[in-house]
Amino acid sequence: MASLETPPPGRALPTAEEYERMQASPEFAELRRRFRAFVFPMTAAFLAWYLLYVLLSTYAVDFMSQRVAGNINVGLLFGLGQFASTFLITWLYIRHADRKLDPIAKQIRDELEGTR
Repeated sequence: MASLETPPPGRALPTAEEYERMQASPEFAELRRRFRAFVFPMTAAFLAWYLLYVLLSTYAVDFMSQRVAGNINVGLLFGLGQFASTFLITWLYIRHADRKLDPIAKQIRDELEGTR
């Protein structure tokens, strides 16, 4: 297993100054902007969805206990929807990272590691 303190063969660890310079770069700012543009709205949407589930479970018991089919009720569907939305958000983030974050991160890493 590779250590964070052991650089790959043929490469040296970047210095603290090089890290600070890269952190101040426009590329790093763009990487952070793209990350935050996805994460904050998605987190807010998921928390709102979860809060809706909790509030309906607490204050709309009659609605949540309505049967949909057999022993399956609205509350169960909302609960399973929490799992489904978690998997959906994970898939969306992976897709976003592959398309929008990883290319910039690779460029930053290549610049940082290629400074020697």
